[in-house]
Amino acid sequence: QVQLVESGGGLVQAGGSLRLSCAASGRTFGNYAMAWFRQAPGKEREFVVSISRSGRSTSYADSVKGRFTISRDVAKSTVYLQMNSLKPEDTAVYYCAARTWLPHAQADEYDYWGQGTQVTVSS
Repeated sequence: QVQLVESGGGLVQAGGSLRLSCAASGRTFGNYAMAWFRQAPGKEREFVVSISRSGRSTSYADSVKGRFTISRDVAKSTVYLQMNSLKPEDTAVYYCAARTWLPHAQADEYDYWGQGTQVTVSS
C-alpha cells in the first residue's frame, strides 16, 4: 500500500508558476512509476506527465510540453511538478498517482491516488 499526499496548489495569474509536490509513504518509493493527472470541472481526468521508477524516462502530454517539468527525489520519497507559463486552461484539480513497474498514460492503470490539489489560473 502506498499513500500519496499532494500539496502546492493555489491561485496564480496567467504566466505564473507553481510547484506541486506529492509525498509518498508506505512502500519503497523506488518501486513505483509516478504520474500527474488533472481534472477540470465537467471534464474527464486527463494525463499530464509520467516518470519512470529511475527518473530517467518522462512522458508529457502535448498541452504541457515545454512548460511543465516532472522530477522525483528518492531520498524524500517525493515527486514534483514544476509548472511554468501557466494558462487559464491549466485550471484543474491535480492528482498524483503511482503504479508498479512501468509508467502509463491511462488513469485506470494506476493503483494509488492522492486526494488532489486545486490549481486555479486567472486570466
